[in-house]
Amino acid sequence: MLSSLQTMTASASDEKPYNLLIHSARQVVQVVSNGARLLAGTDMGQVAVIQHRFDVGGILEGVSVVVNSDGMIAAVGYDKEISTRYPASEFKQVIDATGQCVLPGLIDGHTHPVWAGDRVHEFSMKLAGASYMDIHKAGGGIYFTVDHTRAASEEELYVSLKERLNLMLKNGTTTAEVKSGYGLDLENELKLLRVLHRAKKECPIGLSITYCGAHAVPKGMTAEVATDEIIKDHLPRIKAEIDAGSLSVDNIDIFCEKNVFTVAQTRQILERGKAFGMAGNFHAEELSYLGGAEMGAEVGATGISHLEEISPEGITKMAAAGSVAVLLPTTAFLMRLTPPPVRKMISGGVAVALGSDFNPNAYCLSMPIVMHLAAVTFHMSLPETLVAATINAAASLNLAHSHGSIEVGKVADLLLITAPSWEHLTYQLGNASLIATVVKSGAVVYSENN
Repeated sequence: MLSSLQTMTASASDEKPYNLLIHSARQVVQVVSNGARLLAGTDMGQVAVIQHRFDVGGILEGVSVVVNSDGMIAAVGYDKEISTRYPASEFKQVIDATGQCVLPGLIDGHTHPVWAGDRVHEFSMKLAGASYMDIHKAGGGIYFTVDHTRAASEEELYVSLKERLNLMLKNGTTTAEVKSGYGLDLENELKLLRVLHRAKKECPIGLSITYCGAHAVPKGMTAEVATDEIIKDHLPRIKAEIDAGSLSVDNIDIFCEKNVFTVAQTRQILERGKAFGMAGNFHAEELSYLGGAEMGAEVGATGISHLEEISPEGITKMAAAGSVAVLLPTTAFLMRLTPPPVRKMISGGVAVALGSDFNPNAYCLSMPIVMHLAAVTFHMSLPETLVAATINAAASLNLAHSHGSIEVGKVADLLLITAPSWEHLTYQLGNASLIATVVKSGAVVYSENN
């Protein structure tokens, strides 16, 4: 419980007017209130919550959040404290959150959102018993999507991407990691990165862009040749485009898997990407154990995804390195994989984040559904799922200094749900109507009334 007003001294330029006042909330779920940028172990099981209270006169007092003109959180506290310091007349917009809970905007730590050509036919194949690699070897899976994506124009890809990002927002996601990876050759990967760059500038959702040219070995090429091409051709060209301001790329991803890219090849690509300023954030140990988690920890990968087949040594090394495990319940569920050893990861000190893995193979745009699946199939507690979808997901993208919690000085990415407590966001499976308002950088970007 908050004992005193949390506030940030305003500069002359942002004293008046303030962008947004949210008042009378039942709960403000800060997640962390002490500046922590990562939670691991037992710390994942506790979240900081400011609960409404009865004042000395027996009157119920709600909780308020103040957002300044720069879209940053300026104060968090009880209504009377806030109203005394910040008159309602100073705000561009005021939201009465009576009966509602305020949470940080959700952060999706792993998505593949830019592509053409759905794979609903493959869903039927999987239900009939075909494995992911069966479909992949037959020219389906990633290759099917690559063919359709290469044939699509940038405008077609942008339009479909924008629709998907808007649906993410409606489901409470205010920041998402977004990958290329369905081009594979240089020109088509650049096309996808341009689409993502445009979306980052134009769409009301935060994006952390990942180059994923090593998503699969291109047809007619060996993994060795593909690795060499990525290192010598793709990455230098992408870096030149970044320097010119025509692209923005934050992370680099590789599908480290048997019959795709080896651990040694993945290391080479990660290290080259790191030299160009891209954080390692890659697929490992999804279908088979190769030692990718150990290698990722050794090279300082920020995030490592999937990890269904991670070893005890991999857990130990990731914990020591501070690499975040980005777990994907939708994929494990849809592909009927053995779930990753989440309880062992958490008890072993690995910080766990969550992602939807949205792609043609796992068509899910809702982080609350991901959180529900994590609770049920990964045996995560409700606080753990929220931590994994906020502050830890932010940490996996090097954003925890500015995102992932409701603290003074952070970006005002907020989610208002109409429920008696925040736990209903995970508890009520697929009930998007709980989400009343989504705020991005202090501006309302979705409302149930609009």
